[in-house]
Amino acid sequence: MEEKDQNQKRQEVRARLRYIKSLPILPPIASMLNKMVEDEEMTAVRLGAVIEKDQVLTSKLLKMVNSSFFGFPQRISTVSNAIVLLGFSVIKTLIVTSSIFDMMQSSDVGLWEHSLGCATVAGILARRRAIKNPEEVSTAGLIHDLGKVVIRAEFTKEYNEIQGMVETRRLSMMEAELECIGVAHPEIGGWLIKQWNLPDRLILPVLYHHNPEGSPEFRELSAIVHFSDILIRAIGFGSGGDLWVPPLDHQAWERIKMGKGEVKDLLNELDERIIELQDFTIQMQQTKVK
Repeated sequence: MEEKDQNQKRQEVRARLRYIKSLPILPPIASMLNKMVEDEEMTAVRLGAVIEKDQVLTSKLLKMVNSSFFGFPQRISTVSNAIVLLGFSVIKTLIVTSSIFDMMQSSDVGLWEHSLGCATVAGILARRRAIKNPEEVSTAGLIHDLGKVVIRAEFTKEYNEIQGMVETRRLSMMEAELECIGVAHPEIGGWLIKQWNLPDRLILPVLYHHNPEGSPEFRELSAIVHFSDILIRAIGFGSGGDLWVPPLDHQAWERIKMGKGEVKDLLNELDERIIELQDFTIQMQQTKVK
């Protein structure tokens, strides 16, 4: 594809994202949250009380917060406690993406599991590296492939073409996306969550999870999500949409390089968490059936 044609396609895709219709709409509470947190006197208890008026959303939120990819040792029973432990940006992300995760569970369980797995690895790595607010890194891992959901929902014809290219020509999803629509899922996901006014600590690891050294900031966080994506693909938990394990960026690896003992410990912890993730996925599926 010529550069001029590719740029034109990118602009067309970006324009369509401004009027996206196929994805579930944001919960009404999401638009209220931005205004509420601007109040300097707002407390976690007051904010939690507002969110808890929506019982369905509260149930979803607490299930996510208590899932193994965050890895809290104690059970979190109230939204206000979740806000204190996770921070507003993580809570807001879980709220605005809750309907999209419902759709993933219904239409692409493999991608849902892959996203959970990536979030789990990212959280383990962030804690081992003493990253401030490791739950944000987990959340970035959770939403790193959001662009794939957008393509499937909003660009149905192109998505089918991309799937055909992946199956018949053995291309990676990114290669097929770039050839078909001129833009790949990391950029689409980054554009979308930027529209939701989420912080750069979440946007940039999504936008650069295949090219962490290209990120203008938060390269270590981007490197963690990059490696987590690769590791969970290599293990085979869930599906990223193609058969390939993405190549490891060597500069990114230098940022998070671990010794053999550290890697072994990481894999041992991950083995336990994956069993918990499988149980969590089954529970969420049963909830959807009901």
